[in-house]
Amino acid sequence: MDVNIQMNPNLLVQYLQKPAAEFTRQDIIRYCEENEIEFINFHYCGWDGKLKTLNFVIHSAAHLENILSAGERVDGSSLFPFIEAGKSDLYVVPKYRTAFRNPFAEIPTLDILCSFYNRDGEPFESSPEYILRKAHRVFKETTGMTMETMGELEYYVIADDEEVYKVPDQKGYHESAPFNKFTDFRIEAMRLIAQAGGLIKYGHSEVGNFTLDGKIYEQNEIEFLPTNIEDAADQLVVAKWIMRQLAYQYGVTLTFAPKITVGKAGSGMHVHCKFTKDGKSMMVNNGELTEECRKAIAGFMMAGTSLPAFGNPNPLSFLRLVPHQEAPTSLCWSFSNRSALVRVPLGWINNGKDMVADCNPLEKQSNKDFSDKQTFEWRASDGCADMYLLMAALCAAARYGLECPDALKVAEKTYVGLGVNIHDSSNKELQESLEQLPDSCVKAAEELAKDREIYTAKGVFSDNIVDYLIKYLKNFNDANLREELGSDNEKIMKLVNDNIHVG
Repeated sequence: MDVNIQMNPNLLVQYLQKPAAEFTRQDIIRYCEENEIEFINFHYCGWDGKLKTLNFVIHSAAHLENILSAGERVDGSSLFPFIEAGKSDLYVVPKYRTAFRNPFAEIPTLDILCSFYNRDGEPFESSPEYILRKAHRVFKETTGMTMETMGELEYYVIADDEEVYKVPDQKGYHESAPFNKFTDFRIEAMRLIAQAGGLIKYGHSEVGNFTLDGKIYEQNEIEFLPTNIEDAADQLVVAKWIMRQLAYQYGVTLTFAPKITVGKAGSGMHVHCKFTKDGKSMMVNNGELTEECRKAIAGFMMAGTSLPAFGNPNPLSFLRLVPHQEAPTSLCWSFSNRSALVRVPLGWINNGKDMVADCNPLEKQSNKDFSDKQTFEWRASDGCADMYLLMAALCAAARYGLECPDALKVAEKTYVGLGVNIHDSSNKELQESLEQLPDSCVKAAEELAKDREIYTAKGVFSDNIVDYLIKYLKNFNDANLREELGSDNEKIMKLVNDNIHVG
C-alpha cells in the first residue's frame, strides 16, 4: 500500500485509494454512488473570507454528472462588493481534489471547494483564490521552486466558567486536561479537519486563559504541516468552517479574533514558509540557511510594512501588534526569537546528534537528516485575514526578495541575534534603528500604496484589486484608534464584539 494512503484519515483518500490531488470526476461520482450520497455542497469564499455554501440534492446519475461537469451560477455582486450588479453573474466550478465528506450532515453529503469563472469561461481575475493561483504560478516560473506554507490557527473558546481545576491567568501554555477545559473539543476538531483533508501537525492549549463576568476564555491552537501554498489556503478555510460549526454544536463561542480584551494574549495566524525544488527542500545547505531562504526572508522585510494590508485587515488586528505580547512590531528576523517579525524556528540543523537514541538507549544511533523540516515563520498575520490574499501576498513578497539584487544585504541588515529581546529597554537603540509595522488599517493602506509594484508585478494582483483594498482599509478610519480607545474598556469591548467573528 502507498505509504501516503496507509493510515491517511481523509475518508475519500481511504475509499478511493489514491491521493486527493489525483481525484477525477469519475472518482467523485463512484464515491457518491457507492456511499449513497444524497447531497452535494459547493463551497467558495467571498470578500469576507468565509466559506459560502450552495446545496444540491442529487436527482439522478445524470444530474450528478451535470453538477460536477458544469458547475453553477452565483451572484458575484453579493459576494464581492466591487462587482456591479449589472454584470454580476459568475460560475462556481468544483475542484475535485478538495472533495470531503461533510462531517455534520445527517443526510449523506459530499462537500467540494470551487473556483470562480467569468461569463467567458475564464478565471475571475479578482477572486482571491485565483490571485493565489497566479502568484504561485509566477513564483514557480520565476524561481524554479515551489512554495509551501503551513498555518497556525490560534483561537479562543468562550464558555460558562467552571470553578474547578483553575489555571493561573495567562499560564495556559500546553496545559493538559482537566486544567485545559476544551481538550476534547480541540481533538474532535482535529479529527474532523483531518478527515476533510487537512494536514495537521499538532494541537495544544496556548498561553491565553482568563475568566471574566462568569465566562472562561481559553486559548488553543491547531497547527498544520507544510504543503503546496494553494492547498494550504484551502485547508485553512475548511478548518475554520469546521471549527466554528463544531463550536456551535458544543454550545460555545469560538473566535479567531486577534484581540478579545486588553492585557491578555492575542491570537495570531502565523504562517511558516518553505521552498522546494524537484521535491527537495531548498532551505538548508551544510547546516546553514541557503541564499534562497535568506533572500526570501529579505523579501518579507522589504514588504513588511505593506503585508499587514493582507494579513491584518481589521482595526482589531492592531491592538494585538504591540510590544511585550509575543507579537512583532519591528521589521527584523532572528533564530528562535518570538519578538521578531520573522522567526527561524528550531530546524534540526547544526545538531549532528541523535537525540532519540540518547533518550532511548535501546535504539541504534542514526545519521538521519531532518533538516528538510526547516521553515521560517511570518508572525504578524491573524485570523481576520483572507487566507488566499494573505498567501498570495506572502508568495509575491518571497519572489520579490529572490529577484532583488540587494536581498542578502537587506537580510544581513535586518538580522538580530539569538536571544535578543527587541522590546527590552536595554535594546532601545536597536529598536529605533528598525522600521516599524503600521499601527492601523489606514497606515497599512498607505504602505500598500507605496509597495503596490511588489504585488502587481507580472500581473499577480490587479491595480483594481489593490486600489479597492486600499479604499477598504482606509474606510476604517482608525489612524488614531489606539489613542481614542485608551483604557476605555466599554469602547474596547464594543470593537471586540463587533469583530468577534471576522475572517
